[in-house]
Amino acid sequence: MSPQLDDIRRAPKVLLHDHLDGGLRAETIVELARECGYDRLPTTDSDQLRQWFEEAADSGSLERYLETFDHTVAVMQTRESLERVAAECAEDLAADGVVYAEVRFAPEQHTSMGLSLDQVVEAVLEGFARGSAGRGIRVGTLLTAMRHQARSMEIAELAVRYRDVGVVGFDIAGAEAGYPPTRHLDAFEYLQRENAHFTIHAGEAFGLPSIWQAIQWCGADRLGHGVRIIDDIAVGDDGGAKLGRLAAYVRDKRIPLEMCPTSNLQTGAAASIAEHPIGLLRRLHFRVTVNTDNRLMSRTSLSLEFAKLVEAFGYGWDDLQWFTVNAMKSAFLPFDERLALINGRIKPGFAQLKWQP
Repeated sequence: MSPQLDDIRRAPKVLLHDHLDGGLRAETIVELARECGYDRLPTTDSDQLRQWFEEAADSGSLERYLETFDHTVAVMQTRESLERVAAECAEDLAADGVVYAEVRFAPEQHTSMGLSLDQVVEAVLEGFARGSAGRGIRVGTLLTAMRHQARSMEIAELAVRYRDVGVVGFDIAGAEAGYPPTRHLDAFEYLQRENAHFTIHAGEAFGLPSIWQAIQWCGADRLGHGVRIIDDIAVGDDGGAKLGRLAAYVRDKRIPLEMCPTSNLQTGAAASIAEHPIGLLRRLHFRVTVNTDNRLMSRTSLSLEFAKLVEAFGYGWDDLQWFTVNAMKSAFLPFDERLALINGRIKPGFAQLKWQP
C-alpha cells in the first residue's frame, strides 16, 4: 500500500529548510500582536488570519510571498515572543514526526524594539531548547542574512560565535533578482576560513546564474531550493535526460538541493506538484531533500509535503526513506552524529513502517 498521511506522520523525518518567521501559529500571531500593540493585522480572528496568509502567499510572485512576513516579523521583537515562537516551532515539528530540523531566521529583522543581535540569537536558542526537551527532536539553527542588506559579515561572525551552542550554519535569503550572492562574498570567504557551514538561497525565482555563483564563487555547501537547475537538463522524447555542465557538477559533487514543493508552487517556480522538477531530479539521483519552507504561508508540514509527492509520483516507503537519509547526510552536524541518527532513528523507524501488518 502507498504510504498514508497518518503513517507518514509517524515516520522519523529530517527538515533542512524551514523559516522560523514562516511557521508561526495563527493564534500566536494574534496574541503577540495584542501584547505588543501591533494593529496592522488583516484580521484578529485566528482562523481567518490563517486563511489570509495562505491566500496572500498563493499569488505566484516571490515578492508578494515575502510581503506576508511583515506581519510575523512585527510580532517577534521581544525576547519573550522569540522564545515562545521558537518553542512552539520545536513542538509542532516534533508532533509531525521530525527528529532533526535546521530552522533558519534573520537576527537583523528582530531588533526594532532594542534587542541586540546576540540577545535575539540567545532567545531563539532558549526557545528551541525548551520546545524540544523530552520530545525526541533535535533543532539546529541557521542564521540568515538578508541579501538586499549589507550585514552579512556581521551575521556570519554571529553564526561562528554561537556555533558551539546550537547555531549550525549560515544562510542568505530574500529576493534573488538584482541581489546576487557574490555581493556577500567576503562573508562566505570568512566562513570558509572558519571551517563553518553555509547554504545559499539560489535557483528559486532566478535561474542558473544564481546557482552557479552560489556554488562556484561562494562555495555553498547546499542550495536553498535550487529548483532552476532543471533549466540545465534536456529531456528527450524517449525520457532520456542530458545534463549540462552545471547540472552534472551539482549531481557529481552531491550538492544537496533543499526542495520545497508547495512553496515553489506558490512563488511560481513550478506549475503543479506533478510537474515539479523534484520528480525528474529524484529519478536522476540528485541529492534531493524535501522541505516545508514556510509552514504557515503554505499551510503545510513535512508529512503533508511527503504525502503530496506520494500522490503525484507514486512514491513508496523506500523513496521517502531515500529523501530522509539524503537530508540527514546533508545536515550541518558532525559525521558521527548524522550516522547515529540514520542508523539509530531513521532506518529503524522506516523499517517498522515498511513491515507493519
